[in-house]
Amino acid sequence: MSELTSLNQKTQTAASQAGINAKTAVDLLKEGNHRFVNNNPINRNLHEQVKDTAGGQYPFAAIVSCIDSRIPTEVIFDQGIGDVFNARIAGNFINEDILGSLEFACKLAGSKVIVIMGHTSCGAVKGACDHAKLGNLTQMLDKIMPAVNAVKTEEGEERNSSNIDFVNRVAVENVTRTIANIKTGSPVLNELLEQGEIDIVGAMYDVKSGSVSFL
Repeated sequence: MSELTSLNQKTQTAASQAGINAKTAVDLLKEGNHRFVNNNPINRNLHEQVKDTAGGQYPFAAIVSCIDSRIPTEVIFDQGIGDVFNARIAGNFINEDILGSLEFACKLAGSKVIVIMGHTSCGAVKGACDHAKLGNLTQMLDKIMPAVNAVKTEEGEERNSSNIDFVNRVAVENVTRTIANIKTGSPVLNELLEQGEIDIVGAMYDVKSGSVSFL
């Protein structure tokens, strides 16, 4: 058993959270995803964790991911109750409400890393690539259009959802731009980042393999 696995076997406490830095937080997620991919999850007592967290929470990470049903965040990172904050929105972009939530997670609740996680074959990204129009979805997909416009293609290469390679490149670009938007949109988080108290990293989830690649 590794030291990281041992650290993550029990519910996070103020003391255990304080002993985790940004690098360790990312390593915990990487090792958890490795367990998930290899079908070797930690045997947790989730009912006990409900009791353990009734009086407080000490998550070590905050993850912004897509609403996609194939990406249950705690499951793919093999984390328990009280380990991570989740913000899920189609296209995993940020707005003022999500920024405020991340500020709470890091500044007030002590999380050490923010992970912006896109995924392959993202329906929201496909919709943006296809310029889909549907009610409130239209305005939401506009948030992804800067990433669509930024990704270059070869002459004759399709720039729509029929080109899955293009879709996945846009998804990566969207993650990169979301991280930049956090830094410019939240002086609170940017200060924590510059002081080395947190890190902000990008990741991509592969819906075919279950593997997470950190960018």
